[in-house]
This record gives sequence, C-alpha cells and structure tokens, in this order.
Amino acid sequence: MKTIEIKGTIRKDLGKKATHALRKEGSVPCIIYGIGENVNFSAHVPAFKNLVYSPNVYIVKLNIDGKEYEAIMKEIQFHPVSDEILHIDFMQILEDKPITINIPIHIIGNSIGVKKGGRLNLVKRTITVKALPNDLPDYLEIDVEQLEVGQSIKVGDLKFANLSLLNNGREPVVSILSSRITAKAEEPGAEGAEATPAAAATATAPETKAKAKA
Repeated sequence: MKTIEIKGTIRKDLGKKATHALRKEGSVPCIIYGIGENVNFSAHVPAFKNLVYSPNVYIVKLNIDGKEYEAIMKEIQFHPVSDEILHIDFMQILEDKPITINIPIHIIGNSIGVKKGGRLNLVKRTITVKALPNDLPDYLEIDVEQLEVGQSIKVGDLKFANLSLLNNGREPVVSILSSRITAKAEEPGAEGAEATPAAAATATAPETKAKAKA
C-alpha cells in the first residue's frame, strides 16, 4: 500500500480556546490512538490535502516533533457548512498486528453482458478487509469480463491472498443490469426504482478473477 508523510506538532493545551486558535491559524487538531498513550498533535491544513481529498487509501507516516509513527486515518470530522476539516483520528499500526480497513475496488474487463446492451452497476466501491499492514493492497481488482446480463459478483465470490473480507458474503459488489430494467428504473415516478439494481443482482456469478494490487 502507498504511504504518505505528514509532519505535526505535539499539542500541549487541549482546551476549546486552544483548539479554536489552532483552526484559526490554519491547523487541524488530531489524535493518534491504538498503542500505548494517545498522542494529541496538530498539522497545517495543506499537509492533509493528498490524504483526505483522494480516492486512494494510504498508510500515513506521521512525524510528530521528530518521533515517527505509522498509522491509518480512522475518522475525519468536517464543518457542516464550510467543509473545513475540524478533527482527524489516526490509529497507530504495527507490522505484526492485523488491521481493519476499507480498500477501494477497481473493475477491469468489458463484460459479455455490457456488450449485449446491459449496464454495469457498481454496488460497492470499497470492501472492508483485515490483514497485516505489509499485505494491504492499493486496491482490489475484479475482472467482470465473463459477467452476463442479470448476473452479479458477490463478496463471497472473491478471494485475495492474505486478506480476510469482512463484509457479508451475500452482498453484491458489481452486477450487470438489463437495458429493460435500466429503462424502467429511469422512468419518472417509477415505483421501487431505487431498489431495482439490488433486486436484479440475483443470478449466480461465473468463476471470478480477482486479485489485490499492491
């Protein structure tokens, strides 16, 4: 998995007044937890640009006043009106301890069903996995080339080396909708249009080619 480096400074004053002052000067209050004592720190807003505003998932190398930590971003809070970053929680990781994280999905192949006029429907954009940090891929690659109209690939159809998939095995990940179902779902006032994609993904998927990309 890709890494990103962020430098920060220990926060000594954790009161509301100090937190407000930090945000006013363009910094984000943060915390690292998970191993030993929690570490409160701050870093300037631009330092988080590539971490927060990206579809990618990263292992974060945090340098806090010269002390280094490896972590993953667990939670982020935004201002409800301005979308300003208010706070970020990081969880420290160790090489020999498995972690749980959401990994993005990449679809490859032009499915048989799409060639026949169907529409690809990506139901899930990420899958929750558990693995050692060094085994985490940048994304999970799913080959849909053999998928027919009306078929789907479910979480239980997927296998990736050194990864445990934590989602319900019956959850559909990607399906091919027929043009007739698609047209009906797009009709103004069509009842149950929102539920159509899930209802269509009932057929058994063919043997699935899937691999994790490092």
